[in-house]
Amino acid sequence: MRQTAPPSQPSKSGTGLPVIVMPSGWRSAFWRSRNEWTSATGNGNASVESVRTTSQEKRRPTPAPAPAPAPARELARVLWRCRTRRTRYNTALEQAARKALRADLPEYAALHSQVLHDVLARLDTTSQAVFRRVANGEQPGFPRFHGRDRDHAFTSKEYGNGAQLENGSLVLATSGHLAVRWSRPVEGTPKTLTIAREADGWYVCFSCAEVPIEPLPETGRETGSAVGRKVFLVTADGHVVATPRHYGTAERALKKAPQRVSRRTQGSKRRHKAVVPCAKKHQHVRRQRGDFQHKTALALVRAYDTIDVEALQSTNLSRRPAPLSDRKGGSRRTGASAKAGLNKSIHDAGWGHFLSILTFKAACAGKRVEAVNPAYTSQDCSGCGERIHKSLSVRTHVCTHCGLVMDRDENAARNIQWRGQRLRGVPALAGAMNREPVGL
Repeated sequence: MRQTAPPSQPSKSGTGLPVIVMPSGWRSAFWRSRNEWTSATGNGNASVESVRTTSQEKRRPTPAPAPAPAPARELARVLWRCRTRRTRYNTALEQAARKALRADLPEYAALHSQVLHDVLARLDTTSQAVFRRVANGEQPGFPRFHGRDRDHAFTSKEYGNGAQLENGSLVLATSGHLAVRWSRPVEGTPKTLTIAREADGWYVCFSCAEVPIEPLPETGRETGSAVGRKVFLVTADGHVVATPRHYGTAERALKKAPQRVSRRTQGSKRRHKAVVPCAKKHQHVRRQRGDFQHKTALALVRAYDTIDVEALQSTNLSRRPAPLSDRKGGSRRTGASAKAGLNKSIHDAGWGHFLSILTFKAACAGKRVEAVNPAYTSQDCSGCGERIHKSLSVRTHVCTHCGLVMDRDENAARNIQWRGQRLRGVPALAGAMNREPVGL
């Protein structure tokens, strides 16, 4: 499984690099993703295009003890103790703070300095985010208490300093040689290394820079795509991808697994044994969803050179309605119970994660992805431009002006393609196709 590291601004040089074009105001919402990021690098004289990726490989079971449980659990306590001391760390004081931490807490002296350095860096990032939200008048969002079993990963920020590869094995300064199940060779230049525990074992994650891309042959085709609840995706030429509903299919089993855990006594071995199958069920659904999204994104990248997508804000789409007072000590109906079912479908589809995967694969293949403002794409008629207002329950677009009748999502996909073409300055388009939406 490949992921990408948080990028800098995408390159817009004339070197043929994959360009991701986004309208102002939607950029941060589209790029903010936890699992998949794209970073296209290059300069005006470079002939090689590259991306930064993260490869995840599983550690092979060996008779030696696991290297990470003690450090991973203790790092959570380091983070919490530093926060309770109300100590602020910045780049200039991290070195001195790390030495002071080792002197005050001798039990952490066995941990590598790079691991502690990453903890302090994350603590500083968390603290600065709290101060930023307070300054903007938002809710502070103070860091929660990190218990013993909450964090299961630690990071070496500098490859080669305490962690490196040697003859196909991972060598840690504090644990020795570790066997790894390699699914592919490590490409590019390793920068950071993270060891994380999941439900089915330990994994090693390499973040590598300067990974060369493999361009796919051009097809000369372009399309717009609209995601929906009834179907997962519809393209401008009418191609439909059905929604697999992985979570909906496994919802019954996912509901029973936590109930089994709750019936066990806290801290008992039986409770610990019940947690493992519960975590594996959620992991299985997550991997099913990721596999489907990767295959769908790859099919789109192979079929089209330019793909126009919606700059969705998934967090806002799945937000719970704000409570309304009836001025009599009670509250008015807001439709929150009905919205809960829609939110579940949105999270099950994983639109934001899919768009990040699509952007990454397009960058690796030398293709182009553009995100456009999705406002009124399902209301405007793709044939004449007339705005036909309709509720979310109406799934067929019927234009009373030109008589066009088609599926609501396909109509939205066509409008998304027209807007993407307008952003690229495509000439000689019909007036209805190259229009500026009213009210935007």
